[in-house]
Amino acid sequence: MIASAPPPTPDIELARAKDMLARLVSFDTTSRNSNLAFIADVRALLAGFGITSRLVHNDEGTKANLLATIGPMVPGGVVLSGHTDVVPIDDQDWRTDPWKVTERDGKLHGRGTCDMKGFLAVILAALPEMTKADLKVPLHLAFSYDEEVGCLGAPSLIRLLSAELPAPAAVIVGEPTEMKVVSAHKGITAVRTTVTGHEAHSSQPHRGVSAVMVAAELIGFLQTLAKEAATDGVRNTLFDPPHTTITVNKIEGGTAVNILAGHCTFNWDVRALPEDDPDAYIARFMAHCRDDVLPRLRAIAPTCDIETVPRAGTPALRAEPTSAAEEICRRLTGDNQTRAVSFAAEGGQYQGAGLSTCVCGPGSIAQAHQPNEFIAVEQLALGAKFIRDLIVYSSR
Repeated sequence: MIASAPPPTPDIELARAKDMLARLVSFDTTSRNSNLAFIADVRALLAGFGITSRLVHNDEGTKANLLATIGPMVPGGVVLSGHTDVVPIDDQDWRTDPWKVTERDGKLHGRGTCDMKGFLAVILAALPEMTKADLKVPLHLAFSYDEEVGCLGAPSLIRLLSAELPAPAAVIVGEPTEMKVVSAHKGITAVRTTVTGHEAHSSQPHRGVSAVMVAAELIGFLQTLAKEAATDGVRNTLFDPPHTTITVNKIEGGTAVNILAGHCTFNWDVRALPEDDPDAYIARFMAHCRDDVLPRLRAIAPTCDIETVPRAGTPALRAEPTSAAEEICRRLTGDNQTRAVSFAAEGGQYQGAGLSTCVCGPGSIAQAHQPNEFIAVEQLALGAKFIRDLIVYSSR
């Protein structure tokens, strides 16, 4: 009888994870780009271990989610969820090539190293052990597109998973939490408001409507809503800040300094606590536009308009302390503290589909979206250990 090969040492596990991370980071999967080359590479890697995978494309066919299963097709498995896209590097001061992993002082620099290709790397680096293990329940890999621009890819991936896989026991979303268990996250609703004014010479403001000035007034109203949410709204001290937030983050409009602006668009978001309703804030804003602002504008120019369109978003993840996902993550990490994060993730979408979900992954959110983004080597090692322990757990 031929003895089986010994399991890899932690050093070998870490070396594999580093190599895999470099492979994944080399693909520029900024959300505005296609992720198909990345997905094709992952799919070929899986095929090399005899693992079949399913793709779910977007309507344009330019992006795809990937779903794969290792182990028996039985209920009770664990879904390992991660997004493949990263945020842009535009106008950021990078000191290294963002599409190559550079190791310095115990840190692995590169776009997506932390958010969240580090988690994908420790999963894929462990494929040899996953495929050799006598898994009693499956491990499902669920890799999505366009998480960074509103969690757009996950819904179709979750529908496929729910329709075609035996019911999993848990979903682990591997966003960077320093391998600590996160029970809840805020939701996000992104909104675009476009103001149509009436152009006139800026010396004759009474003859026109400046869309930029109206936008400034509306932004002031949103600031009032934000202050109300902070002082009088729902509170949850697990979060920092412990209330729903409303922010305006992009604005553009106008033609010249001496022309009353004909158009102005601004983008804003509501990051709501699980206990709060983001639609209520949007409804109040739209009612203010319709009832208080538009009549005044149209008295000057009937063609004036204010259009507000919710564009993308994901629901909050509610804490479920006795859920299977938390039980598994706490057992594997030894972390028993209850935590929540203010960033949004795909966890709320999985939970909305009836799946037990928590967030736990390597790296710190403090490094995400930054120039010279990095994941600490020790965090990648902790992620690799977590996957190794999950394999053991799933083989009992």
